[in-house]
Amino acid sequence: MKTSLKHIATISTGIYAKPDPIGQVKYLQVNHFNDAGKVFQLPFPELELNDKTSKHLLKEGDVLFAAKGSRNFATQVTSRFGLAVASSTFFVVRLSTHAMNQVIPEFLVWSINHPNNLNFLKGGASGTSVPSIPKSVLEDLEIFIPPLHAQELILQIHDLRQQEKELKTKIESLKEKQIQQSLLNALIQE
Repeated sequence: MKTSLKHIATISTGIYAKPDPIGQVKYLQVNHFNDAGKVFQLPFPELELNDKTSKHLLKEGDVLFAAKGSRNFATQVTSRFGLAVASSTFFVVRLSTHAMNQVIPEFLVWSINHPNNLNFLKGGASGTSVPSIPKSVLEDLEIFIPPLHAQELILQIHDLRQQEKELKTKIESLKEKQIQQSLLNALIQE
């Protein structure tokens, strides 16, 4: 099945807030994520839990899409985020009730991050100094939704590919260290 994102999810914007050193809610910003959309640094709670933030609290399974700037990626909200809201740099994509039984959130993340889809989204960006992908462009993104077992297989293959890339990087780093140490040893022996 192929459908537009707006038919399977609601899309809202994150909030703009001024961080406060004392708070109960984490304020997620793009700089908390690496280029692959993985959290490398969860912030300390820096927003007060009030009417504004409570309306925008993220739920496990929500998908964040970084729509402003040159680093565009999707990532999934997990329980490890705790009480958190997204900054206005993000769109919050929340699967509709009927789509929750048809789409795995991680699969939606994989779909949005697919190079063809990111190119489509970036092609609709506006702004010259800070490009921004409008909500309407994200809503119109067409997603192919295979059966759940196929989604799971795609995610397994994707995870294995990511592990392979990480192992290759580690191997290359170890080879470089080995070569540099061999060169240093040769230099010392002379």
